[in-house]
Amino acid sequence: MINKLKIAFLFGVFALLFSTNVQAQLKQGQLIDGIAAVIGDEIVLESDVEEQMNYAKQQGAGTADKCEFLENLINNKFLVFEAKKDTLIENRSASIKEQANAKYNQLLSQFPDEKSMLTAYKFRTGYEMKNAIEKIDTDTYYGQAKYQRITEKADVTPNEVTDFYNLYKSQLPEIKDEVSISQIVMKPQLTEAHKDELISKLKKIKQDIAGGESFESQARIYSEDPGSAPNGGLMKNVFKGQMVKPFEAAALNLQEGEISEPIESEFGYHIIQLVKKSGKAYDARHILLMATPTDAEMNTARKKLDSIRGLILAEKITFKDASFKFSDDKKTKFNAGVIAGADGSNKIERESIPVSISYELAGLNKGDVTTAFDDKDERERKVVKIVKIEDVIPSHQITLETDYDRIKQMALRKKQGEMVEKFVNSKISTTFISIDGRYDNCDFKGNWKKESIKK
Repeated sequence: MINKLKIAFLFGVFALLFSTNVQAQLKQGQLIDGIAAVIGDEIVLESDVEEQMNYAKQQGAGTADKCEFLENLINNKFLVFEAKKDTLIENRSASIKEQANAKYNQLLSQFPDEKSMLTAYKFRTGYEMKNAIEKIDTDTYYGQAKYQRITEKADVTPNEVTDFYNLYKSQLPEIKDEVSISQIVMKPQLTEAHKDELISKLKKIKQDIAGGESFESQARIYSEDPGSAPNGGLMKNVFKGQMVKPFEAAALNLQEGEISEPIESEFGYHIIQLVKKSGKAYDARHILLMATPTDAEMNTARKKLDSIRGLILAEKITFKDASFKFSDDKKTKFNAGVIAGADGSNKIERESIPVSISYELAGLNKGDVTTAFDDKDERERKVVKIVKIEDVIPSHQITLETDYDRIKQMALRKKQGEMVEKFVNSKISTTFISIDGRYDNCDFKGNWKKESIKK
């Protein structure tokens, strides 16, 4: 969408800012520095502005106006400030702190020790780093909550959608080639012999530990968990509900120092040693042998999925029913197998389809179903798929006839933005706002630079 329309939607991009705060957080080698603005008791850092600009460039944004990015962040912080005063927004300080601790330990598991991690992220202490994570998550929660409170009654009528389209028609983007596709995903099943082999190997490792080997050394040698293996299998400050149920049940039924029998989870097979239990949290070590299917097991899955494809082509079962009955992908099986696009619709730009799927779709037309092919799920585990082309949408200029739902969402976002803008304008005169002098030349849309309090 061209820049003029982007500016019209300034307040409507808050939700994007909240999500990118999470995606862009705590990059290695970055040091927090400089205060760009203060809103109430909330602070916008200079590094926040730089990070938002860099992220936007990565996403293909056409503007590099630093003033615009700062104003977006000020808007964000303004909502956070107001949200913390709103008694109808639940205070989740305790759960956010627990979540921050869990994220900290997840990061820690990727380093040999805490000192290495703190050096990489340029923090002096673990306490300082945990506080930074907690602040990011707090801002995300409160900003989203206040935005939703302000806009919860927003809606647009068909006439408003039409009016929006007529007003912005010349500025709306051309839609690139799109497809609507559905999938059935099957996780290859391990043979009983393969399962027994993994379990026997873990039992042997447990015997070696009982014979004098340390759990830590065995985890470094044998564990296939890339996060914890370099750290001797150690996971610190694990909170209840953080791990998958079979793992947690086994860990919490152990005494300190005790090692479990092999247990199965969706990741594979583990043995677990409880190191310490303290209140709601515990420390544990584990050794994971992943349930990686063999070529023969992959071939069995392909044959089974191809037989399901045969039933679909013979019209003995619909693709929708087959997805519900056979697919192992929880995200799509209850939605007729449909893969959602970036905007939440059932349309995906052809150029954004993963290469592994795009290759299989080459030469196929609407209604065609691929033969079974190998792929990986979001956790990089081997799976087998078939994909159906539900629809093909050639590139075209947006019109009400072809893209009503998409235009409706644009109109709704604009109305939500106007509601937030109205709310901010009603509060801005009574809120302390200070912006660093380096932004004196910025031509902000909002009245942020109140002369009586400007630096």
